[in-house]
Amino acid sequence: MLTGFKEFILRGNVIELAVAVVIGSAFQKVVDTVVTNLVTPVINAAGNPQTEGLGFHLRPDMPQATYMDVSAIINALIVFLLTAAVVYFVFVLPMNKLAERRNRGEEPEAEPISEDVALLREIRDLLESQRGTGTSTDRR
Repeated sequence: MLTGFKEFILRGNVIELAVAVVIGSAFQKVVDTVVTNLVTPVINAAGNPQTEGLGFHLRPDMPQATYMDVSAIINALIVFLLTAAVVYFVFVLPMNKLAERRNRGEEPEAEPISEDVALLREIRDLLESQRGTGTSTDRR
């Protein structure tokens, strides 16, 4: 039971996934800070100067409780897209390329046949066809 778990852990996929999650979450905080402090003020500048930014109140008599902050939604979408793009281009794409290279290296390449061997095979095939057998059980 523990041997299977050890093989699963040491397979590499779990470790790579853990590293991607940790780095992705750390990077998400960086992107969130940049978007909140740079992009959100620009989005809020497009809103009504009487409000807290780009958004609206559902009920005017309860301004704080019913404010729909559209800039926060746009902020979250931008953070998600930037984080997903970085994780894909920095982690997923290089790992896929590496796996592709490893898979190509695992496939055995056919050894090129030397001219001597090819000539001997032709001679063997010609001799068999002249004998009229056409097939041989001993092909080396």
